[in-house]
Amino acid sequence: MNTSVEQKYNKWIITLSIAIPLVVALLFGVNLRKLGYDVQPLSFLPPIYATINGITAVVLVIAVMAIKNGKRKLHENLMKLAILLSVLFLGMYVAYHMTSNSTKFGGEGAIRYIYYFILITHISLSVIIIPFVLVTYVRALAERFDKHKKIAKITFPMWLYVAVTGVIVYLMISPYYV
Repeated sequence: MNTSVEQKYNKWIITLSIAIPLVVALLFGVNLRKLGYDVQPLSFLPPIYATINGITAVVLVIAVMAIKNGKRKLHENLMKLAILLSVLFLGMYVAYHMTSNSTKFGGEGAIRYIYYFILITHISLSVIIIPFVLVTYVRALAERFDKHKKIAKITFPMWLYVAVTGVIVYLMISPYYV
């Protein structure tokens, strides 16, 4: 087993697991237009990054099916694609929020509680999933497939939930975009 590969990446996993949510939170609070920069709102991005979330969910499911059918290389490529899609989503999400005012959910009654439950669990798990994805990926790189499989059983449903609820949140709030 190759524990040196895991040890080599541990500092990166910790750094990225802390830095990504912090940077996103900081940039989320920065609105370039309010700071006086003449930038156009990137209002076309939400349906694109919601679609990317949907594609990520499909890629994750296909990747799991691939490994269950013994197609390791396909699984590996699909997982790399899922990570790339998540990074693209994150970049677009931050760019949108840096150039546009936040949209308020306008639903009332029970639907409002459902929306906020989904939103809060989506955001919470989107932070929690970062180290899980990184550790799962590094364990595969280290060819520690027994440990990779064990954590992947936790990572997969969380990541799938984040991807699917990202689409649901978009669909629920999209009528309220200005």
